[in-house]
Amino acid sequence: MSELTALEIAQALIRCPSVTPAEGGALETLGRVLRDAGYEVHRVPFSDMNTPDIDNLFAKIGSGAPHFVFAGHTDVVPPGNEASWTHAPFSGDIANGELYGRGACDMKSAIAAFAAAAIQFGKPKRGTISFLITGDEEGPAVNGTRKLLRWARERGERFDHCIVGEPTNVGALGDMAKIGRRGSLSGTLIFRGLQGHVAYPHLADNPVPPLIRAVAVLSGEPLDKGTEHFDASNLEITSLETGNRAFNVIPAEGRAQFNIRFNDLHTAESLRDLVLQRVMQAVGDTPFQIDWEPSSDCFLTQRGAFTDLVSDAIKETTGTAPKLSTSGGTSDARFIKDYCPVVEFGLVGQTMHKIDERVPVSDIEKLTQVYLRVLTRYFA
Repeated sequence: MSELTALEIAQALIRCPSVTPAEGGALETLGRVLRDAGYEVHRVPFSDMNTPDIDNLFAKIGSGAPHFVFAGHTDVVPPGNEASWTHAPFSGDIANGELYGRGACDMKSAIAAFAAAAIQFGKPKRGTISFLITGDEEGPAVNGTRKLLRWARERGERFDHCIVGEPTNVGALGDMAKIGRRGSLSGTLIFRGLQGHVAYPHLADNPVPPLIRAVAVLSGEPLDKGTEHFDASNLEITSLETGNRAFNVIPAEGRAQFNIRFNDLHTAESLRDLVLQRVMQAVGDTPFQIDWEPSSDCFLTQRGAFTDLVSDAIKETTGTAPKLSTSGGTSDARFIKDYCPVVEFGLVGQTMHKIDERVPVSDIEKLTQVYLRVLTRYFA
């Protein structure tokens, strides 16, 4: 029986409706492909009282060091209005040289390229190739990669280097790889007052004026000017709410949600302190509350032999030397960096999360060759 191509694997994965937290058959499909190629495959579910149960996959071939890991996710965001798609979001249709479907770009095609490249390479003469695949990257990321990494370590797995297949390129395959990410910190600023009639403000306590002053201070002064490897940190107000729709009622509460994307000049802890200081500066003794969400610190994979190996493989395949960047949002690389150096490289991200998400078939083939060259160089 001939080996499946990356395109065939990508189509099979896209046809699985694996919208977070549903597994949708995607991990089963990938596991079957890898098992048929001689991989030891484990399905690893995790649960948590406050979040949905999630299924994950770990597969490996070979043993010992060096241990190279392909990491990614088979879960996808909802397709939105399916009637607006040119091709059904879970069809895996090919039209005009492009593969359509939710996850085609982010990131089932990259996982298919992982698998096709690894199967073509075969079992390393020395060392291990493994797959660390979650179903919880697009969701709260509680029962996914973070726990799967701990599970693997408890089994004695020690990872040396990793590639995450997130869509990193901006305009063309080969133009960008990610060697780090800014951190992310979110919070909700809350002021509580006393509801009342607007005609009798002395009988009420309006929480909106101190909220506005605090928001102005938080968003008015830059956090920094950036560093050698990172853009400037930025704090963005994402929501202002009082829960009040009446024009003649002073609300009882005002809330502002915000998110900070930050560089290596800060940590989540130092930014919490800075936000508290700025709010107190704005409102004095007025009481307030900040509810913080789980955070992720920034990280940087230092340039060296591994980043050069990946860059060379990309250039040899695409003809382009990639820019090594730290731009964009967060990814599960933020968890992996605590276990081994990690580089992200995948497809062009122009259509991820959009209606008619799609990628050129030729890019899937080239990406497979990039990963194959990485493996060939790595295990030389």
